[in-house]
Amino acid sequence: MKMNEPVGQTETIDFKLNGETISAFAGETIIQAAARHGVDIPHLCYKEGYRPDGNCRACMVEIKGERVLAPSCCRAPAANMDVQSNNARALASQKMVVELLLNDVTVDEDLKPGANELTYWAEKLGVKQGRLPRREGWAPDVSHPAMDVNLDACIQCTRCVRACREEQVNDVIGYAFRGLDSKIVFDMDDPMGASTCVACGECVQACPTGALAPAKKAYQVVTDKKVDSVCPYCGVGCQLTYHVTDNKIVRVEGKDGPANHERLCVKGRFGFDYVHHPHRLTKPLIRKPGVAKTADFKVDPDNWREVFREATWEEALDFAANGLKKIRDRDGPNALAGFGSAKGSNEEAYLFQKLVRTGFGTNNVDHCTRLCHASSVAALLEGVGSGAVSNQVSDVVDKADVIFVIGSNPTSNHPVAATWMKNAAKRGAKLIVADPRRNELSRYTWQYLQFKADMDVAMLNAMLYTIIEENLYDKEFVRQRTSNFEALRENVKGYSPEAMAPICGIPAQTLREVARTFATSKGSMILWGMGISQHVHGTDNARCLIALSLITGQIGRPGTGLHPLRGQNNVQGASDAGLIPMMYPDYQRVDNPEAIARFEKFWNQKLDHNPGLTVVEIMDAACDGKIKGMYVEGENPAMSDPNANHAREGLASLEHLVVQDIFLTETAYLADVVLPASAWPEKTGTVTNTDRIVQLGRRALDMPGDARQDLWIIQEIGKRLGCKWSYTGPESGVAQVYEEMRQAMNSIGGISWKRLEEQSAVTYPCRTEDDPGQSVVFTENFPTADGRGKLVPADLIPANERPDAEYPFVLITGRQLEHWHTGSMTRRASVLDAIEPQAVGSVHPLDLDAIGALPGDTITVASRRGRIALVARADEGTPRGSIFIPFAFYEAAANELTNAALDPFGKIAELKYCAVKISKGGEVKPLATYGGGQSYDEPRKKALGVAD
Repeated sequence: MKMNEPVGQTETIDFKLNGETISAFAGETIIQAAARHGVDIPHLCYKEGYRPDGNCRACMVEIKGERVLAPSCCRAPAANMDVQSNNARALASQKMVVELLLNDVTVDEDLKPGANELTYWAEKLGVKQGRLPRREGWAPDVSHPAMDVNLDACIQCTRCVRACREEQVNDVIGYAFRGLDSKIVFDMDDPMGASTCVACGECVQACPTGALAPAKKAYQVVTDKKVDSVCPYCGVGCQLTYHVTDNKIVRVEGKDGPANHERLCVKGRFGFDYVHHPHRLTKPLIRKPGVAKTADFKVDPDNWREVFREATWEEALDFAANGLKKIRDRDGPNALAGFGSAKGSNEEAYLFQKLVRTGFGTNNVDHCTRLCHASSVAALLEGVGSGAVSNQVSDVVDKADVIFVIGSNPTSNHPVAATWMKNAAKRGAKLIVADPRRNELSRYTWQYLQFKADMDVAMLNAMLYTIIEENLYDKEFVRQRTSNFEALRENVKGYSPEAMAPICGIPAQTLREVARTFATSKGSMILWGMGISQHVHGTDNARCLIALSLITGQIGRPGTGLHPLRGQNNVQGASDAGLIPMMYPDYQRVDNPEAIARFEKFWNQKLDHNPGLTVVEIMDAACDGKIKGMYVEGENPAMSDPNANHAREGLASLEHLVVQDIFLTETAYLADVVLPASAWPEKTGTVTNTDRIVQLGRRALDMPGDARQDLWIIQEIGKRLGCKWSYTGPESGVAQVYEEMRQAMNSIGGISWKRLEEQSAVTYPCRTEDDPGQSVVFTENFPTADGRGKLVPADLIPANERPDAEYPFVLITGRQLEHWHTGSMTRRASVLDAIEPQAVGSVHPLDLDAIGALPGDTITVASRRGRIALVARADEGTPRGSIFIPFAFYEAAANELTNAALDPFGKIAELKYCAVKISKGGEVKPLATYGGGQSYDEPRKKALGVAD
């Protein structure tokens, strides 16, 4: 459904267009109604979904009885109005405008061949080149790695201005100067590459002439095909279209999907060419005899032959499976473990966990959810009976009055979701952001709560105290739909705002004001990220958020509810599919007798009845010699796990490690056998986004060399371990795997493969094939034993490791806009690597000054577990006494510093808080053959025809 598409019954207005009576929906303009009825009125500044500006005047129509022509993009039809869009007067005006605009274009080359809207309308209207003298042109601006600017092709339609300021709300592009000097500018007329542009590319997609275009002359390349798919990065789940030629992605455009409505971020639009990087694995590799595995290593993907030799698929698959089988038969199933991937499809996740449970015979299977939202899921299952979100992100656009974002930096981690939040703030919703780091979203907030790191429970309990003490809770909702309220009331008595203010750092009056506003609005929605979950008290943090929603009745209605923003593109779907050690598909516990009976019958095999080990526990067991063999598909625990040196020790000590990936990652470097797999554009499969929307991604490319699809590899390993599988059909039998998974998961029972092929996206829960899917859940009850939401009190528990005299700073880790997770993909994407080429640590300027360092200096950061050196970046948003380091950089791996202490419920590590010390100086580790801008420089030179 498009953003402005009417829903349900709506009023219609009848009017005449070119002599025919047509109907318009209430709120439609003439141009929209005309388009629905197959009448195409010339237009250039108008773009469907954007605010109509009416400045180009190409869409002028004549309205009977009116003296002057009217712009059809801005004018709404009235009953019995008589409109002419193709009579002599209207056509003369339209032609004149197009001719004048052609005159403004001073570049002879068509910068958007085949899609240039000005050229299209000129040809359709029969308009030749303008008769007036051309104005003087501007020099091209090629300063930005992602986009080129050529104002000689600009018609000043201002679509780019609206794209930047009103759609994405980045406020970079403006319209400056007067008369012949008027032009589009970036910031204060800076080169685009020197501006504050975040490279979302919305302006490029909006531009009708190619004045703003993808770099490397991408528009000039004639493409073979266009393939619709889903972005492979964050959990927002943006739909996109790949433009492909000669089995290479040339460019990407946003598609009108339910989560993004054509919007993309820099990763989705420009982070695609990692799939073509020369480091792609193209042959199976087996470790050479005598090459030892150690935790202290340096990966050099160009020199893999020092460690591995090439093998045939038959040899590699036999070697991989036989090593696992040997350990299983000798030491028992629980000596094996598997890590699946949230970067792959639902079908891969389902089949991988099935392989571990039926082929290995153990529940030791997990994936990166354990390092993301495991504590959130634990609290949600306990409190409301479901680990998924209650409402979709799009609810913030026009349904929520109050939006409470906590422990999340959406502008970096979920950029398209952040645009909806900014849009909501612009329309008047009260946006509250709570985070120890001040981020870009703070520019649009009603209240910004920059609380002290680790003090989430103190702040949230103070809000609960206020709501209960001031009698603002929803008594009827609490009575009918919750349990354990009295225990919560008793627990928060010691958490008054006045008592908590010095602990959490937020004034008492502010805490009370925020609590009152949240409780009394018509719709309050909570969205949170890993700043909530990645603590030893992460489950308690989430319990407080659940309590806030439950006691105020802010759940079960549009514009309310609980939404943990999912990190990876398929972390929701992988968890749904059972890629976790204590749950079968659809969150059926492995120690539940009914669930055991169901899956033993469904899979026709006896199963382990005990919950398996989680990610960190598996690494501990590997170090202790209890886990002897592992199968890792598309994960990189040697970079992503806390206390990475410990994780590397565990991986190096394994008797047999099978790694399936697209690059020789840090984890693959420690493998005994490496299986070359498929990147996301090289497979067909489904993913489930943070909104519970199951979406179909379609294969756009063939795999390089002898790489194979992940689903095929999993099946081949499974068969060699004794699994009697036979999935047939195109794309490694993906449709058959999906249909089997659907039988195991009641939540998607109504979403058939055929339906996904037709609709591309369907929301679950969806029980029957005529069910549209439920975007809002918990409307009448909760899927708990008694149908009530359980209120669970939380007390103030300190971080496992606090700053002291020796380690006086707090380390906060996370992602950044341009780079994703461990960087294996994004640092091989040329544009992303060029924009953010090196590891940086963000420190408050006063803290930098205190250690005698300047921005750009090298600093060393050390914890009790390791030390790294990286470049200092001054950031006033980082609180005093803290440093923020992204964990995507192998030369300065933040997880060498982090603490593996676990939340006791979610078994998630405390990645967001540990004690470190910072000093000026140090030596940054040398780069391997990627990162540091290397992915960008040579291709850019070639595209521009620049010699060395």
